[in-house]
Amino acid sequence: MKKVIFIFVLSLLVISCSTSKKGTMTKVFDRNIQPKPGPAPKINLGQPQTFTLPNGLKVLVVENHKLPRASATLTIDNEPFFEGERAGVSGLLGSLLGSGTTSISKDNFNEKVDFLGAHINYGSQSARMSSLSKFFPEVFALMADGALNPVFSQEEFDKKVAQTVDGIKSGEKSVQTIASRVENVLAFGRNHPYGEFTTVESVKNLKLQDVKELYNTYYKPNNAYLVIVGDVKFSEIETLVKQNFGKWTTGNLPEYNMPKVNNVLETEIDFINMPNASQTQVSVVSTTNLKMTDPDYHAVLVANQILGGDFNSYLNMNLREAHGYTYGARSSLRPNKYISKFKTSTQVRNAVADSTVIETLKEINRIRTEMVTAKNLKNVKAGYAGKFVMAVEKPETVARYALNIEKYNLPKDFYENYLEKINAVSIADVQRVAQKYFNKDNARIIITSKGLDVLTNLEKLGYKINYFDKEGNPTNKPTMQKEVGSDVTPTTVLDKYFKALGGKEKLKTIKSIEQVYEMSMQGMQMTQAMRMQNPNLMSMETSMMGQVAFKMVFDGETGYMEQMGSKMPMPKEQIAEMKAKKGLFEELFYEASNLSLDGIIPVNGKDAYKMLITGENQTVKYFDVITGLLLKEEKTSKGPDGSDMLIPTSYSDYKEVNGVLFPHVISTKAMGQDIEMTLKTIELNKEFLEGTFK
Repeated sequence: MKKVIFIFVLSLLVISCSTSKKGTMTKVFDRNIQPKPGPAPKINLGQPQTFTLPNGLKVLVVENHKLPRASATLTIDNEPFFEGERAGVSGLLGSLLGSGTTSISKDNFNEKVDFLGAHINYGSQSARMSSLSKFFPEVFALMADGALNPVFSQEEFDKKVAQTVDGIKSGEKSVQTIASRVENVLAFGRNHPYGEFTTVESVKNLKLQDVKELYNTYYKPNNAYLVIVGDVKFSEIETLVKQNFGKWTTGNLPEYNMPKVNNVLETEIDFINMPNASQTQVSVVSTTNLKMTDPDYHAVLVANQILGGDFNSYLNMNLREAHGYTYGARSSLRPNKYISKFKTSTQVRNAVADSTVIETLKEINRIRTEMVTAKNLKNVKAGYAGKFVMAVEKPETVARYALNIEKYNLPKDFYENYLEKINAVSIADVQRVAQKYFNKDNARIIITSKGLDVLTNLEKLGYKINYFDKEGNPTNKPTMQKEVGSDVTPTTVLDKYFKALGGKEKLKTIKSIEQVYEMSMQGMQMTQAMRMQNPNLMSMETSMMGQVAFKMVFDGETGYMEQMGSKMPMPKEQIAEMKAKKGLFEELFYEASNLSLDGIIPVNGKDAYKMLITGENQTVKYFDVITGLLLKEEKTSKGPDGSDMLIPTSYSDYKEVNGVLFPHVISTKAMGQDIEMTLKTIELNKEFLEGTFK
């Protein structure tokens, strides 16, 4: 039965083929003559029209009449502040804005926005709207009303608190979420605005009054910008803005001195243990100071692009293309008015976590010590030029650049000279800024993974290893596996498992099973119906929005897969695997010679026997030491691209069905997404209709 879950995950990885078009060459070029590079294209962005209200709100208007659309973005550029015990209050403020105003209810507000075909969104220090230009004044007024006259109701507050708590809890299972959280705690400190994070406890302790106080304190026009773009007339905008934002009152913002941030004295490994991690998050992190006004800014952009900014970067070509450790590796260093963070990051198989650290540091050292090739530098510059020229064709880009000039006190011609500055970056500049900003000697190597799988090899690298929990608190080295008692064998573990389910003889009486699961993936709700009959007949249908999106059938000898009406034979390897099945409960047919125990390890907070099942595709299963139930399994097989793929599956919420326990919640991972399947209906020994497995 468990094998079907694995097949389901594979079904989600089916990739449709892409099509290509052929063109014809109409001009003959002499390929022996290298084209001469032309001068950097001249960029003339034009200046937005501006005015400032008496309350300090600065308005920037970019007219563009190509399409009958317009948008407005309100940005409040306050300095970062520390929420402390009220962590999460700004997030709640952003989610509550737009939930009705003093003049219109939430339902009527949303209904009016929908009727006008518009979009309005709010943040804790922002608001944005877009609409057809003929509806712009009306939608603009709605946005302003929601921003300046909000009604914070207790009912809406309670709903948003519950949603926030659910989101935090679901993130506790995500390696990327935990890695990002602890990374910021360690890099900036938990008493820094960039290092604090929202917890279930901090959200539950918040009161509606906290949201109101935050709004009344920080939602002010003192440092606010309003950018209007599109099919509008400047002569009409000033009147419209005064009508809707003229009465917005200023306020004195609290003073806050951000704590000083320091890097570690020497490079270390900071390890966060996640026992259920099937992949390892590896990041190299350090803080630095980089502002858009710095002379090094453009050189840093180019250097980062070479190191890890795109597909052809040092990191990606090494970790993905040369070694096959990952689907992608990147680096980033974004300018910031207060403090910046340099970071490389990737997700890899647990088995190569130590090798990934070595290769990542190797590439950082490479760009610091070796001159980049002229060809590589030229290609990166050309890529920047192409992206930049395409971007400035969009009026919203022009508006964003204009806002940046205001917010960051940039020269008025900053973007007009942008490509000239990029093209002026030399080979020596790349090495110089890499040595200055890409820290290798005082960096944190932050690794989030399953300690049992990776720590032994990480310890061999020679770095000091510090251990942290999921909230960034120092902790002890995770408990490694315990020894199995001499009286425990794979056979005794399986016997306890059969007894826990309902007994081996009871399991043998089950000849067929029909199960219906519900799940969500990437925001889509799905239903999966699985029908199985001894010894190996199987039919599986995955439906979305009432239609079958994927189907897989095996009749005992052969099978097929069908996706969105496209039918294809089941792969030979999968047919062989299905034919090898001997019954619905595969554990009943295990051969003792293929089983071994590899200690007792913690799984979901419980001690579990780790059992290795050898064969063509190795499987690892974890059985609860106390209850005997199966808690988790990890299966290694070949993915659609031929690479090794580890599929972890957890089983919980066991409930009795006709004298047999079945897990009613199954959690797995596919395409980088965590998927939780909830069993809705189950029927045993059902007589299936003829043709079910055809």
